[in-house]
Amino acid sequence: MTASGVNASIGAPAPDYKKLRAYLIATVTQDIGVVELTPEKRQQAIQDRLAEALARTKLTLSDPMRNRLLRDILDEITGYGPLQSLLDDPEITEIMVNGPNKVYVEKKGLLERTNVVFDDNLHILKIIDRIVSPLGRHIDSDSPMVDARLPDGSRVNAIVPPCAVDGTSLTIRKFRKDKFSIMQLIELNSLTQGMADFLRACVLGRLNIMISGGTGSGKTTLLNALSGFIPEGERIVTIEDAAELQLQQDHVVRLETKLASVESHGAVTVRELVRNSLRMRPDRIIVGECRGGEALDMLQAMNTGHDGSLTTIHANSPRDALSRLETLVLMAGMELPIKIVRQQISSAMDVIVQVSRVRDGTRKLTAITEVAGMEGDVVVLSDIFKFHQSGVDAEGKILGQVKPTGIRPLFGPRLEAAGFKLGAEIFGATAADILAARQRR
Repeated sequence: MTASGVNASIGAPAPDYKKLRAYLIATVTQDIGVVELTPEKRQQAIQDRLAEALARTKLTLSDPMRNRLLRDILDEITGYGPLQSLLDDPEITEIMVNGPNKVYVEKKGLLERTNVVFDDNLHILKIIDRIVSPLGRHIDSDSPMVDARLPDGSRVNAIVPPCAVDGTSLTIRKFRKDKFSIMQLIELNSLTQGMADFLRACVLGRLNIMISGGTGSGKTTLLNALSGFIPEGERIVTIEDAAELQLQQDHVVRLETKLASVESHGAVTVRELVRNSLRMRPDRIIVGECRGGEALDMLQAMNTGHDGSLTTIHANSPRDALSRLETLVLMAGMELPIKIVRQQISSAMDVIVQVSRVRDGTRKLTAITEVAGMEGDVVVLSDIFKFHQSGVDAEGKILGQVKPTGIRPLFGPRLEAAGFKLGAEIFGATAADILAARQRR
């Protein structure tokens, strides 16, 4: 198509933005597609060719429209199209595409609709393919679901028809480039200094920790922060469906699952990676999320010398986390009596950290709970710290604070043997608090 053809179709006085954009993208892509340059030089070359192509149209555009056009086309060719501006916005934590004209984002824990639109459903599929293709993954009607990640570690999920009834759906959970540290989480009132000191001692004391919470509650964020306490001299193996953990240590081996090929061969599951990791001489095993039969292999690893492991699980409370872990162990296909399963769990797991996204959109550590052993057929849990909500202010913010329950963990001697003598102020609760905690139990 010639520049005059564009003018004829869109009209010079009021150019059709969509047609003009499509023409310029086609022209520039054709000119630049075969040129192999560094990313920086390629971007500059695209900008130069774009300016030339726009000049050939002989259209008079306002500066705002011209700048918008140049930005949109550059994003389409070198980035992720309409999503690029959302990905570049540091205040956005999640992007949800429910179709070409329905794009939502999460800001400060709250959802809002944007004015971002795609050309059509095929446009969304093109962007999804651009995300998943470099990872060796694909999506179509025969394989309608895919999990992937962006280069910065942001988590991507896409689902297309026939499974997605109303059209293609794309969800991106963005990860901050500068990961939250424990001190930043304290400043955000997600946890207290006493809780941070306690968790640091637990990590350095090589206790097995499970982080429990709902979707979007901040489990992976907390796991990243806690992993910062692991000493540099230890060998860490991370196992994930889509590699998104970004540990600061130097000696880290990152393992990621692999989907089956088109011929349904070559799949590698989390369970197989957990088994393989035991042959890799790990000091710490970090399972990004426990969601299947790998739970049994993970518990066995924790019970056979691989202490200090960390994982996350989807659950709404520490007690629910244990129940879900029991279910996952049974999914391994081993016909184990439930009492044996609970003994394995109580022996392997030391601490459950519950994180929650409360109604005002903020994330908080709502409980730190010790797995205190067995009484009969029941796993005993003891809350060390507990969040108490006192109300809601005029702006809808949740009021409350985390308080120690006054109960000291039974693994205290293990921490002391590791060189961590936690002060009484960390567990400093009044006699009334202790009595109330015992009554609640």
